[in-house]
Amino acid sequence: MNLFATCPKGLEALLYRELESLGANDLKETVAGVSFSGDLQLAYRACLWSRLANKVLLLLAEFPVGDQDTLYKGAVTVPWEEHLGPQSTFVVDFTGTTGAIRNTQFGALKIKDAIVDRLREQTGSRPSVSKQQPDLRINARLNKGRLALSLDLSGDSLHRRGYRTRQGVAPMKENLAAGVLIRAGWPAMARQGGALIDPMCGAATLLIEGAMMAADIAPGLGRSRFGFEQWLNHRNDIWLALREEAMQRKAAGLARPQPEVRGYDGNLSVIRSAEDNIIQAGLDEWLRVSRKELADLKQPTHKRLEPGLVITNPPYGERLGDVESLKGLYRHLGERLKAEFPGWQAAVFTGNPDLGKQMGLRAHKRYKLFNGPMPAELLMFRVEDSAFVNAAPKRLPHEGPAPDEPLSDGAQMLANRLQKNLKQLAKWVKKEGIQCYRLYDADMPEYSAAIDLYHTEDGARYAHVQEYAAPKSVDEARADQRFADIQAAVPRALELDADHISYKQRRRHSHNDGSQYQKLSAPPESAPLVVREGQARLQVNLWQYLDTGLFLDHRPVRLKIAQMARGARFLNLFCYTGTASIHAALGGARSTLSVDMSNTYLQWARNNIALNGLSDAKHRTERADCLEWLKTNEQTFDLILLDPPSFSNSKRMPGVLDIQRDHVQLIESAASALNPGGTLIFSTNLRSFTMDQEALSRWHLEDITAQTIDRDFQRNTKIHQCWLISA
Repeated sequence: MNLFATCPKGLEALLYRELESLGANDLKETVAGVSFSGDLQLAYRACLWSRLANKVLLLLAEFPVGDQDTLYKGAVTVPWEEHLGPQSTFVVDFTGTTGAIRNTQFGALKIKDAIVDRLREQTGSRPSVSKQQPDLRINARLNKGRLALSLDLSGDSLHRRGYRTRQGVAPMKENLAAGVLIRAGWPAMARQGGALIDPMCGAATLLIEGAMMAADIAPGLGRSRFGFEQWLNHRNDIWLALREEAMQRKAAGLARPQPEVRGYDGNLSVIRSAEDNIIQAGLDEWLRVSRKELADLKQPTHKRLEPGLVITNPPYGERLGDVESLKGLYRHLGERLKAEFPGWQAAVFTGNPDLGKQMGLRAHKRYKLFNGPMPAELLMFRVEDSAFVNAAPKRLPHEGPAPDEPLSDGAQMLANRLQKNLKQLAKWVKKEGIQCYRLYDADMPEYSAAIDLYHTEDGARYAHVQEYAAPKSVDEARADQRFADIQAAVPRALELDADHISYKQRRRHSHNDGSQYQKLSAPPESAPLVVREGQARLQVNLWQYLDTGLFLDHRPVRLKIAQMARGARFLNLFCYTGTASIHAALGGARSTLSVDMSNTYLQWARNNIALNGLSDAKHRTERADCLEWLKTNEQTFDLILLDPPSFSNSKRMPGVLDIQRDHVQLIESAASALNPGGTLIFSTNLRSFTMDQEALSRWHLEDITAQTIDRDFQRNTKIHQCWLISA
């Protein structure tokens, strides 16, 4: 019998070796398939045991095709009466075109006519065409003017094993998952006692395929039917013997000690789907999955594990998220591997290999594959020191002030003040583990600026200098000189290189250009920096925007939210870059929802979610005008942060927000979304703000402003006001 097995592109060599191990002869590898020969038992064995094939086709005829007449004449000469009975149903799957046959439906119709005409002439009966569960599928492939007509022995594609009743957002086909595992060396690793872990397991396809390999379970054993079962030449005795052999091998495999196979995902509903699939596969006594964020990924500790394989198919931009957000996810994956799985192997299957560069690990092998029509790569890593990509060298401060000309008297006074503030805050900063803080806030009125220090997680230091608007009484030349003094004092006092300082200079403009600030000394690539605050890792950008993405004065509020959020449903209104939501999530929030009108801020929030290894299904963002959103909202929450701007007349809003005028209505609307016993945190940076306590008398208002002013902002206690509001 001349046979042909199809497979996903990139798996041809693996399929060749698999068919060879099953006993195939005359093998020849081609694009997306392998031709081979063998007897009927081999054909059945390939359908039952191939983990990689899509189809197993029995070649019936091959002939040249120039037009529709030669197509019909070639098809009608095939002895179809030897394959289909009078009551058989069939369907023709046609691929390929020529100059004369440009439509696959037309090609399928001509072959269908030939089959029906042949059977009517030979048997006196007419079979019927059925696309729903036909008895037989006829495969017609037209290529370079030749048509191959084959009987599809598999029926439905062999990747449909029968266990996957539920699937995730972007499922990986079962045979592709098997190919990825084989490329990663899993079967051999399983025999050596290595464990298999998928930290983003989705519907558990990789885990189930890996477990079936380890237990020697035939992939086709759970299927309800094959295409050959209604074929006139089917030998049921041969087939039943093969099934019995497979069942015995399964029983023996499951009776042996099996390797640890574990899966995790941050989305509980996805885990439920995975559990259903595992039960359907009959592996629930062994294979375990549980809800766990990537941030919490650790090597199982219930028993000593031999180094094994961490394998995963994370999102890569085409399906589940934006590429920028996913950089943090891949970076976090690499960090968890290095921290928890030294000595293990890791395999990442991705359609965006550039994201793999974020992992901080050097791939020792890369395999080009296809996920459907999409090119993809399997990246292989050894989690060991030699594979670690060295982080960018930490930027060290100068050994001392540069031997430049002496500072002006004013600049020297400012430099002295900065050094004094550094010394005064040093013990507090170290004790509290604070990496980003305000060093100077117009301490000297003539140098009216806010100067913040940012220590990134890789050990570098940066300064963010934002000048306050000079009074009208100060002329431009004098203001320019004072700013020049600031530019001279900051790098000298803080021992920073110029490209580690962001200056934003406020100036009055004679023309309305829509800008209040000039951004000075921006580096060529002002990529976001990553800093830590409490448990959270957060992106900041010191150059590109007016604000950096992290309001430092709200640090105590965010840390308080982390303490209050355990088990809570958290709502973050006017969420900005989602920093409070990250703290809530890491504090154990059941879920978070961040609402804002700005796509830029919401994308930033999604970047922060990914950076912390959190699930975007559990920690959602929503683009909306918060005022309008509250009018239609029907969800309820246990903890809400309401931190609106003092004033907004955004073009995306139907009206104007004035927080002094509108705060009662806004607080009432937000508080109405609280669950019984819930808490609303209201904050405003409007220094002249007065809470209308009488209008809000039905609520319990607790002014916690003093508790939310940290030491670095005590020079300006009016930086914000904050209340806890509850029923």
